[in-house]
Amino acid sequence: MGFIKEFKLFVMKGNMLELAIALVMGVAFGKIITSLVDNIIMPFIGSLIGSNFATLTTNVNGVDIKYGLFIQAMVDFLIIAFIIFLVIKAMNKLKKREAIVAEVSSTDKLLIEIRDSLVIRKQQDMNRES
Repeated sequence: MGFIKEFKLFVMKGNMLELAIALVMGVAFGKIITSLVDNIIMPFIGSLIGSNFATLTTNVNGVDIKYGLFIQAMVDFLIIAFIIFLVIKAMNKLKKREAIVAEVSSTDKLLIEIRDSLVIRKQQDMNRES
């Protein structure tokens, strides 16, 4: 298979579309979390410690190190990582439920086959009588 055809098949798969949608939603979600941290959480924490995190800096050999902004970025990361953890945990829980429901014992399979054959037999008998 040629490179172009292989690439075309890859792009046309549903997974690629799902990935694109997830990327757009992730970027939007990241902006919401950044706004939450920058405009609500950090000013609140800053008021408790008496300083604005964005202005926390230290000077090392004439270079300003803005560790306050780094702390804000870390808070962003921790919130996003925690929410992703919760989402994945919920999805795994749903998958386990589906797996439990999907498992059918051999006895149940046999009973289902018997039921289906009885339904077919009944339909055939009704067709004969007509």
